Amino acid sequence: MIVEPARIDINHISINYDGVSILENIDLQIPEGIRVAVVGPNGAGKSTLFKVLVGEIPIQSGYINIHCQPLGTHKDCVAYVPQREEVDWHFPVTVEDVVMMGRYGQRGWLTRSSHQDHKVVLRSIQETGISDLTKHSISDLSGGQQQRVFLARALAQQPHIFLLDEPFNGVDAPTQDAIFVVLDNLRKKQVTTMVSTHDMNLAKTHFDRVILLNKRLIAYGTPDQVFTREHIQQAFTDRVVIVDDNAIIDDCCPPSDHISGKKQ
Repeated sequence: MIVEPARIDINHISINYDGVSILENIDLQIPEGIRVAVVGPNGAGKSTLFKVLVGEIPIQSGYINIHCQPLGTHKDCVAYVPQREEVDWHFPVTVEDVVMMGRYGQRGWLTRSSHQDHKVVLRSIQETGISDLTKHSISDLSGGQQQRVFLARALAQQPHIFLLDEPFNGVDAPTQDAIFVVLDNLRKKQVTTMVSTHDMNLAKTHFDRVILLNKRLIAYGTPDQVFTREHIQQAFTDRVVIVDDNAIIDDCCPPSDHISGKKQ
């Protein structure tokens, strides 16, 4: 286990739905300003962990501290970009409207947007490369463009912690590049980022730390520490085949979900 000053302190949390365990005794500390990949099979609890961190799902046991204070103490501290499948893209709003929603936590829903709000929204739109789409309806956008809109909304929140749930699924190469530009800029600002992904090669090459999860914490550390043959087999069980030290995952995932593992 890595021991460093923690910005996110997750202490033995467990989540159950109707008697079914979703997360079991998750305990780890995430330092300030690093980039963390959350990796695991479908149903491993990755999205649940993110929803716990933004207060959408109550913690049933254990607790989470952020900046040494209980979860929820810091106003609008955590921004969450959900999977695109969870969003109603037919809702009649423009790109600018959606990004402005990121400011509601700062000023409330009924308060008129300020000059500062518009300034932050414009900068967030520019940073995600969608300035030409400001007045477009979100229903008219491609999948990659929609992903960028929600990135911009989260940026407009000006969070300390940035959560992205499977942001690379179904997007084109330019959008993936745009996401990493955003992540690079957040790193410069010491914003902690957590990204769930099935792509272990991506996690290995672009992230400082990896959380390997399958309802319980399998491993947490640097990519080299986490992506061992033993850990991968524990996380993916019968959905993984090791061939010449390459892990091939059968999890209805993108074909890039392969990684070279070390013999242990």
